[in-house]
Amino acid sequence: MGGSAPPPAHTGTAWSNWAGNQRASGPALRPGTVDEIVSAVRDAAAGGRHVKAVGSGHSFTDIARCDELRLDLGGLAGETRVDRARRLVTVPAGTTLRALNELLCAHGLALPNLGDIDAQTVAGAISTGTHGTGAGFGCLSTFVEELTLVTGAGTVLTCSAASHPEEFAAARVGLGALGVLTEVTLRCVDAFVLRAHERPAPLGEVLARLPELISGNDHFEFYWFPYTERVQIKTNNRVPANDRPLPRLRGWLDDEFLANTVFAGACRLGRAVPAVVPSISAISSRALTARTYTGRSDTVFCTPRRVRFTEMEYALPRDALPEALGALRGLVDRLPGRVLFPVEVRFTAPDDIWLSHGYGRESAYVAVHQFVGVPHEPYFRAFEEIASGLGGRPHWGKLHYRDAASLRPAYPRFDDFLAVRDRLDPGRVFANAYTGRVLGP
Repeated sequence: MGGSAPPPAHTGTAWSNWAGNQRASGPALRPGTVDEIVSAVRDAAAGGRHVKAVGSGHSFTDIARCDELRLDLGGLAGETRVDRARRLVTVPAGTTLRALNELLCAHGLALPNLGDIDAQTVAGAISTGTHGTGAGFGCLSTFVEELTLVTGAGTVLTCSAASHPEEFAAARVGLGALGVLTEVTLRCVDAFVLRAHERPAPLGEVLARLPELISGNDHFEFYWFPYTERVQIKTNNRVPANDRPLPRLRGWLDDEFLANTVFAGACRLGRAVPAVVPSISAISSRALTARTYTGRSDTVFCTPRRVRFTEMEYALPRDALPEALGALRGLVDRLPGRVLFPVEVRFTAPDDIWLSHGYGRESAYVAVHQFVGVPHEPYFRAFEEIASGLGGRPHWGKLHYRDAASLRPAYPRFDDFLAVRDRLDPGRVFANAYTGRVLGP
């Protein structure tokens, strides 16, 4: 990996993220080897230009935005290694979670936890702190055993808890600011089956039973429907056998037709006629009936998301959740515009990753969304004021308006991260407007 091979020709291509709220133009490169990445980074450093790796575009912030040189890691070749006995898998960093899940299934393995979308690349998911829900689980970055990246000097660095531990503590949620991830080794578990149970419930009942619901289930989350007192509860628990698979028709009806086709139509109606949104929310809160089924873990964790939206998510100290929800409910009622999407609430365990939202504390994540084409900034800014006042930390891949000065007190190891950044990218090859705002120059 000496960087002697010339990089492939650059092409000028337009780029946008999944939500369509972030766009960039200019040269792009789809490297096939690590040597090509090394050459591209060294050339950029020599010319005073910036480089950003882009994944699947599932971040809502401008974290991957760059008009100078974008690296698409989707074509990066690399040896995929599965150590079944040690339950470890090593994959190129541009591998999608969906492809990784299929690979693991073929070897009788699985990731211990997942979020509800599997389109992200491994690099993108860990760089932003992507997470699922479950009191015993941190974000997906906690599963990382080793990673390899190309630094701002164009050198290849492999780090783990045993080798370069400070770089490892920083790079597991590195915001793309420390280097280009090229390979990741993840700790897995034996493949398992989940029993999913979903049901509507009154919000007051859920809040009253919150400690029991969190501790009594492997994975617990709920969705609150604005303008109502109703929520939809989702629990996933490990079971020995896949003895109650979801009928194909019921799965299509709930997950494709109701949750996507019908919901998209309702959102378009609400965008055109805001006055009907509270009625739509009330109907939606009662349209999803209870269901119980079993399935392979990743197929239960992950669901199709075809309705486009923008999103903000905050990790709060778990004890602050009732106050945050109370303030959010009042905010929604006062907003001049209407909120078309349910509010999602999830839970994670503490971890020790320096810029993880869950660093050092049990967290409750509150995610607010708005349908594409509907103004989101007044809603998001007002919620951010609530969440920040309660010690909240914004999800790095979801919209927020914080800067380095306000983030430093929220992360005890913030300055340690900056010190690693100074070592790995002193010339700021991987800087962009986003890193300048949240980390400083």
